[in-house]
Amino acid sequence: MKIVVIGGTGLIGSKLVAKLGEHGHEAVAASPNTGVNSLTGEGLAEAMTGASVVVDVSNSPSWEEHAVMEFFQTSTRNLLAAEAAAGVGHHVALSIVGTERLAANSYFRAKIAQEKLIEESSIPFSLVHATQFFEFVPGIADSATDGGVVRIAPVLFQPMAGEEVAEALGRVTVGSPLNGRVEIAGPEQGRMDEFFRKVLAAAGDPREVVTDPHAHYFGSELEERSLVPDDGALLGKVAYADWLVQNKPAK
Repeated sequence: MKIVVIGGTGLIGSKLVAKLGEHGHEAVAASPNTGVNSLTGEGLAEAMTGASVVVDVSNSPSWEEHAVMEFFQTSTRNLLAAEAAAGVGHHVALSIVGTERLAANSYFRAKIAQEKLIEESSIPFSLVHATQFFEFVPGIADSATDGGVVRIAPVLFQPMAGEEVAEALGRVTVGSPLNGRVEIAGPEQGRMDEFFRKVLAAAGDPREVVTDPHAHYFGSELEERSLVPDDGALLGKVAYADWLVQNKPAK
């Protein structure tokens, strides 16, 4: 089948396009780089022609409060309208585990607004809520750094490999619409502060990880289960330590 992947040249999108292609599907990588812009609507009608499924893994280029809300609402409205016109039968969107628990954060509010538009549309849909990607671990540490100290809350943390995010997305994409959500996460759950203490120490990073119950995660204070899924989540198989060995940058 023809599957359009919005954000198809990014981290998850490029992996998803490759996996769908390997299984014989016509996977179209749609992004501004390929002449398709969900925010302006450029190229959407052409990309949707003959498509059975649209998968949205796009992300806002700005996390500023108004910009991120504008991106997710306008892009989603444009996608849904183009899908309706083209007769697309399944809309799949990648979101984040715990979105509704972090509604005080402007980014998560924008994702909630995106999901609401999808749920209220006439197009059958599936929402895939993923935990943090292994690829984002360095960025999370950097965002929590103040001087030589990394302040991390002692909450539960269960990240997963981007490759397994793409695999789970692929399975949902070629399946029947859920008209609901599924949660996906890594195989190991532990304390976030302990995770980063081990990771930085193993990397020889001199920064000190300080356990701080009030430490902010991209501007939000976390509770015990803010970032982990409920029972019934689909779990990956790749542990962070194994992923790190496989993904060491070439010297």
